[in-house]
Amino acid sequence: MQSPEIYARLTQLFHDLFDDPELILSATLTAKDVDGWDSLNHVRLVLSVQKAFGVRFSASEISKLGNVGELVQLIEINVSPSAQGDGAPHPSVLHGTRRENQSGSNASDE
Repeated sequence: MQSPEIYARLTQLFHDLFDDPELILSATLTAKDVDGWDSLNHVRLVLSVQKAFGVRFSASEISKLGNVGELVQLIEINVSPSAQGDGAPHPSVLHGTRRENQSGSNASDE
């Protein structure tokens, strides 16, 4: 998936979440630039992005995001053909909080 397609889908998510059809996304856009982008809406945004793009981000990946451009890059990495093509999870998933052990159960279940 290419950046223009990601920006188009993200723009719709932002318009819906922040109820602002005039909002224009750019790589440098941050929470400080968007009225209503507080911690609760940040969580809602991340959940919406994960659902819309079929990806999962680790807590450390989310905490490192500084602007929309970095979010787009993270989405690109997680929906890249290599991440989708072989059915294996993207390496970022393996470094998140829900790693699977060799028996297939979640590490947090042990």
